[in-house]
Amino acid sequence: MSEPVVTITLRSQNKNTAILDIEGLVNAAAEAPLMDAYAQACDKGACSILLNFKRLEFMNSSGIGLLVTLLIRVKRQGQRLLACGLSEHYRQIFELTRLDEAIRIFADENAALSEVSGLK
Repeated sequence: MSEPVVTITLRSQNKNTAILDIEGLVNAAAEAPLMDAYAQACDKGACSILLNFKRLEFMNSSGIGLLVTLLIRVKRQGQRLLACGLSEHYRQIFELTRLDEAIRIFADENAALSEVSGLK
């Protein structure tokens, strides 16, 4: 089994929003760190999960699959999944795979948090 080459740091913006800072490589080995961080966000009562890809180095098709798995879990919990900090390359991949239709994409963290703070 491969060692994870990703670091995912959970930050709680407020009681309703959790930010997952993703740094490194997102591939099959990222499953445990990603799902653990998501579980911690759920334990804190987050309704919105913001994936911050600002420090993403690389994501392959297995990583995209992990995002789909995460999206399914988020939807089952009645939560929202958002993303920010994607490079143009990964924005295009989100569009090609139609993930952008299910995961709202923002240019940066501030834009995403402004949107989330406007929700009740």
